[in-house]
Amino acid sequence: MSTKGFWLGLAVGTIFTCLLGQWVFSAASKETERPRGISPEIVANYIHSVVQADRTFYTSEIVERMQRRGLVFASEHWKEDGDLPLPAQFVLETGRLIAQQPIGIRFRLISSWPINRRNSPTTEFERTALTKILVNTDRPYTAVTTVGGARVFQALYADKAVSQVCADCHNVHIKSPKRDFKAGDVMGGSLLTIPLPQ
Repeated sequence: MSTKGFWLGLAVGTIFTCLLGQWVFSAASKETERPRGISPEIVANYIHSVVQADRTFYTSEIVERMQRRGLVFASEHWKEDGDLPLPAQFVLETGRLIAQQPIGIRFRLISSWPINRRNSPTTEFERTALTKILVNTDRPYTAVTTVGGARVFQALYADKAVSQVCADCHNVHIKSPKRDFKAGDVMGGSLLTIPLPQ
């Protein structure tokens, strides 16, 4: 073998080895590369935690305390009567205010036993999610779905009666299709919708 052929073979072999190594390294790094930003699951958990904490505080420290003292009451017709909103209405109003922001996030309550029919499930995801959260009450049911032609991440969290006052309100309401709720029971779900890059 000539010296020229040896160096040519060595050069081709080296280039091939470098290219192969680069390709393997590139492929491996793509598999282990973490996506940039925060996952929609984590964002949903953050938002739900804040809304749930606000609702629990509002229920136990404002509504129940004011009603025990006879100062002011929570009522379904709170705007007309000058009362406090019911805890569910507090959350619905929070969702309405979130929806007014230009970021595309939506938050609402849904139930298989809604007092207000607007809070019934409207999609297959919502119907499926409501059955799943009855079994796994501590984990949200999640999926990437399409709403209005846009790809979104949706998470439904079990909405539990945070106190017996919540359960009693539903149990005695004339429009309630279920009347045997107890504190801690799943009464429906908190639905979070987060837009995804298209």
